[in-house]
Amino acid sequence: MDFVDVINTMLDASIPVTAQEWKQWGDPRIKEHYTYMKQYSPYDNVAAKAYPWLLATTSLNDSQVAYWEPAKWVAKLRATKTDNNPLLIKINMAGGHGGSSGRYEVLRERAFRYAFMLDAVGLAAH
Repeated sequence: MDFVDVINTMLDASIPVTAQEWKQWGDPRIKEHYTYMKQYSPYDNVAAKAYPWLLATTSLNDSQVAYWEPAKWVAKLRATKTDNNPLLIKINMAGGHGGSSGRYEVLRERAFRYAFMLDAVGLAAH
């Protein structure tokens, strides 16, 4: 995942990549940037509506997107969404920003995601 709680993350200059990414993502201390960022921030745009099947993935050791961002987003979605579609979060306890390292661990992650997608479209049993 990329930034999920964009506003709060980009307000914290102590996070290693925050200050250097204000040019790319915006600086929420500037009113115009804040307004724009609010439009694309996943956490700030959770609404009471039906969502499709969702799988959020993150890693415990991600130095760029802390695991609590997607966890917080998933919790807000679960409390707000109006459907009964699956909403899962998978936290890789050993991976970093790019997920697992090592050929077989990467393949296991991909297989998990593909299995979720096949299940979502009704093809898992085939």
